[in-house]
Amino acid sequence: MTTITDIGTLINYNPEIHGGCPIIAGTGVTVRRIAIWYKQGYSVEEIADQISHLTLAQVYAALAYYHANRDQIDVDIAAEADKAERLEKLHKTQKFL
Repeated sequence: MTTITDIGTLINYNPEIHGGCPIIAGTGVTVRRIAIWYKQGYSVEEIADQISHLTLAQVYAALAYYHANRDQIDVDIAAEADKAERLEKLHKTQKFL
């Protein structure tokens, strides 16, 4: 008998992991991370190969969540990129002090 997986169980939130942003259930992998790699041109198979403990179903679930909530996830991606840029600039200026 085949086991049926409710895809709604593949993505969840935990306020103690990555500030409560959506993650692939049972992992610390964020939907944002999957979306970034997808936007960089990685295929689902390549993403699953790179994060070998993820199944194709988990990666597809993350992408389905991303596409259903694209505006919010893209805002999160942009905010994370801005934060990284600010930290990098701060690090560079402190090296020369």
